[in-house]
Amino acid sequence: MRPKRRAAAELGVAQATVHYTFGTKEELYRAVMEQLTQDLVAQVERAAPTDASFEDTIATLAEALWHTVLEQPASHQLLTELSMFALRTPHLQEALHAHQRDISAVTTKLIGEAAERTGHRLAQPAETIARFFLAGFDGLTMQHLSLPDEEAEEACMRALIAAVLAMA
Repeated sequence: MRPKRRAAAELGVAQATVHYTFGTKEELYRAVMEQLTQDLVAQVERAAPTDASFEDTIATLAEALWHTVLEQPASHQLLTELSMFALRTPHLQEALHAHQRDISAVTTKLIGEAAERTGHRLAQPAETIARFFLAGFDGLTMQHLSLPDEEAEEACMRALIAAVLAMA
């Protein structure tokens, strides 16, 4: 089934409605990426503690994001698939860049806010720490999606958090 037809069927609306709203399948994919990203970011931001140490705040945020992988693997799989598709599709590359910039900006902001709130002086720029965390997180997510191993994932997530804290 074609993307717009499938989307229309899932939404219970006419295919013409999907076409009118999104125009092209690239615009539909862009909208899906944006919505999934907004939903995941909102879930993590809601988990941000207001009175914890820097270390506990970073661990809580990382664990909250990891819970989205465990609870909503289809969302992360779809984001991964759309990201790979966007790498090969010139009309979607800007959407992918925007997605990556947004995720990096939110992660940088959360790290910076945690440092400021707790008086923690960062050893590296918050953006560098955010990029490092996201690179490791993306790898763990891909491993979970392709070959889940709960015990190994927990150990790797603890190691990633420890590495991020050492870097910070």
